[in-house]
Amino acid sequence: MGSTVILSSDEEDSDISDSEMEEYGDKIYLSLKSGKLKVKLSPHSFTCPYCPNKKKPSFQYKDLLQHASGVGNSNSDKRTAKEKASHLALAKYLQQDLADDSQAEPSSKRRKTGDPIQDCDQDEKLVCPWKGVVVNIPTTKTENGRTAGESGSKLRDEYIQRGFNPTRVRTLWNHWGFSGTAIVEFNKDWNGLHNALLFDKAYLVDGHGKKDWLRKDGPPKSGLYAWIARADDYNGNNIIGEDLRKKGDLKTIAEVTEEEARKQQKLVQNLTQLVEEKKKGVKEIEELHSAKSKELKEKLEEKEKSLQKHNSELNAIQERTMGHVNKIFADHERLKMQLELEKKKLEIKGVELAKREAHNETERKNLAEDLQENASKNSSLELASMEQQKADEEVKKLAENQRRQKEELHEKIIRLERQRDQKQMIELEIERLKGELNVKKHMGSDGDAEIVKEVENIYKGLTEKEEELADLDKFNQTLILRERRTNDELQEARKELVNIMKEWKQNIGVKRMGELVTKPFMDALQQKYCQQDVEDRAIDVLQLWEDYLKDPDWHPFKRIKLENQEREVEVIDDRDEKLRDLKEDLGDGPYNAVTRALLEINEYNPSGRYITTELWNLKEDRKATLEEGVTCLLDEWEKAKRKRGMA
Repeated sequence: MGSTVILSSDEEDSDISDSEMEEYGDKIYLSLKSGKLKVKLSPHSFTCPYCPNKKKPSFQYKDLLQHASGVGNSNSDKRTAKEKASHLALAKYLQQDLADDSQAEPSSKRRKTGDPIQDCDQDEKLVCPWKGVVVNIPTTKTENGRTAGESGSKLRDEYIQRGFNPTRVRTLWNHWGFSGTAIVEFNKDWNGLHNALLFDKAYLVDGHGKKDWLRKDGPPKSGLYAWIARADDYNGNNIIGEDLRKKGDLKTIAEVTEEEARKQQKLVQNLTQLVEEKKKGVKEIEELHSAKSKELKEKLEEKEKSLQKHNSELNAIQERTMGHVNKIFADHERLKMQLELEKKKLEIKGVELAKREAHNETERKNLAEDLQENASKNSSLELASMEQQKADEEVKKLAENQRRQKEELHEKIIRLERQRDQKQMIELEIERLKGELNVKKHMGSDGDAEIVKEVENIYKGLTEKEEELADLDKFNQTLILRERRTNDELQEARKELVNIMKEWKQNIGVKRMGELVTKPFMDALQQKYCQQDVEDRAIDVLQLWEDYLKDPDWHPFKRIKLENQEREVEVIDDRDEKLRDLKEDLGDGPYNAVTRALLEINEYNPSGRYITTELWNLKEDRKATLEEGVTCLLDEWEKAKRKRGMA
């Protein structure tokens, strides 16, 4: 067997205080570690050197560890401070120095004793939920004669430290006060039963089990006695039995196992039935969804065809309108050229009339000179013939008539010039032409009437064309306003869809146009630098390029003319110094990310240079149509509606 502790007469008679327990325990631990005291009897048998008179001289490792921990942490007055310190030192020695030896226990024996639930009697009736009974709890007398004791929470904390993990410790009271007994409650599951059996076994190994409490012979009982609640406790005619019958039932472990199996089977059946019902409901919903989707698709196709037809008709109307307008403009230009040509003809006619008038004036002067000459020559001939005098008078009358007609024509021209100054530009030209034609008419020209009639016809046709052009302009403006109003409504609907679908992660969502993608920068920097510096460097590089993108002075674009097209387009200037340095430093990934952000900003917000949102087809990586956004919104609405119906 093993050696026991040899204490001097002074050590046996004297005890230590609580403050000296730690120092005394360290001395005992060193003594155990040096091998002066025998603890290990065989590979699987151990003894307590501080309990030589124990009825059970040898222990298994777990039993001895529970014994040492129980005595060391005991609150019993029967145990001295030295005994508690020695057993705490023994527990420390077992855990730190002999723990490996405990693993050498045969596997067959560990299977037999490792699980208290398997080792105990499966048909023994226990109180369920699992409970333990604690007796001999110290009590005190109060001034009114009633007994009192400590609360169960302190005892519960002690049991938790020892690894029994009770949920509650209830002290029992009667009309005399505290009864000195308590009920220890454990969890209702198998872990609770395991802890309750360990609790029963610990007190049994320590000599403070139920049999030890009920034994009549032997020394006076001190300290706490405890055990798991069984059938005799449940049926007892005492305060413990009454409490157990109120709070629990008697069941065997086999009965609990069968009951749990029945509950598990019933649960599985219920869950299976529920799954079948859910599958049936899902199938019905899928069929309904398929029908609704087909109906919606047909309606969308019909709407698309109607829209295409409307657009084609609108385009045809616009083409006819533009053709008509162009024809009117061409006719207007042609009439304008004809009017200019007629104007030049009239000017030529006016010049010819002026020349004729000058010629008549010259002839008149010549005639007056001739008359004067004849009068001077014939002054000596007072007796001229009457025929010659009549001829002279007729010549004078003719000259007077010519002079009077000339003055009247001159006054009419002055009056027409005054009226011309008071008209607007188009009326002035027309009145001037009429005045020229009137002059021509009075002068007796036969061909001028046709010119006047032709000018009047041209003027009338020009007025009709201008009125027709005004009507077409008014109709075209109406179409433009209607198209602009429709486009505004579509843009408002698109903006509303963008606001709704900002946080969606579906095929149709919202893309931030001009936002810089970070992943290519992270990948490039991970290849170039060590892992620790990647995040800091990435933050600096991304901030730098985001500032470049917002800079309105940086415009790395060039204009080129597309093949077979007249217009020019803007493309990325690959000779830009910043872009060239980025590509050489970090590669194609960051370069493509920056150029793509530049193209998006230049397309959607070239003036502001800030990020805008756009409805986007994330699956195909393109701008989404309004129809796709509405379809996605309807799908999400159907899903939400089905979820509410299932809930």
